[in-house]
Amino acid sequence: MLALWVLAALPAQAAEPALLTQLDALFDKRNDAESVKALETGLKDALTAAPEDFDLVWRKARILQWQADGAASEKLKKVLGKQTWEQGDKAAKLQPSRVEGHYYAACGIGSYSQAVGIMKALGDGLEGKFNERLDTALKLDPGYDFGGPWLVKGRYFYELPWPKRDLSKSVSFYEKAIAKYPQSLRAYLYLAETLLKDGKAKEAKAAIEKVKQGSTAYSLAEAQRVQQWAKKVDADIQEELK
Repeated sequence: MLALWVLAALPAQAAEPALLTQLDALFDKRNDAESVKALETGLKDALTAAPEDFDLVWRKARILQWQADGAASEKLKKVLGKQTWEQGDKAAKLQPSRVEGHYYAACGIGSYSQAVGIMKALGDGLEGKFNERLDTALKLDPGYDFGGPWLVKGRYFYELPWPKRDLSKSVSFYEKAIAKYPQSLRAYLYLAETLLKDGKAKEAKAAIEKVKQGSTAYSLAEAQRVQQWAKKVDADIQEELK
């Protein structure tokens, strides 16, 4: 009993750099189910030992957002989006001057909102919560995650219902990301969708070709996911150009 009391009284240890390196290596292979399982197990064990470790908490939010982003059902997307939001907020409280927590919290709210429906999300007051977190991320580091904050803001203006939708603003944020990270296939995919919605099918075709022909070297899992999504967008563009 004394030994257990002493163990409980010891402060939680921060994650070792070697562990973080291993977790990041597994995340890089997140297109592989076994790697994701290993990552989830590693994070669970590490967070049990150090539940308030910022570097572990935001990494948990990161894999949750990846899963929410690719969720096969709205029900699953809703659950994962909420979990991402919660982990992101926790990370932001632990290290408010770092971008990761604010960014993933915003992403989580975005995924949750997509799952429940944008109109319902607006009615529930999530727009302010989303923008509060995203705007903080934009101030701290808009280039994080290959320009992720810019892309999320651009997507926000794309997905808003009329008359709040602003496709020109949407494009302007994608262009900022592309200027700094021309390798980002997601930026070109989002650009193509926005241009198509704006009635600019020819410009959209040029953007989607960047996705189809782009290199996957910058992030294999991310690039493969985006290129898979691009097939439907490409077909929609071809239909519009007939």
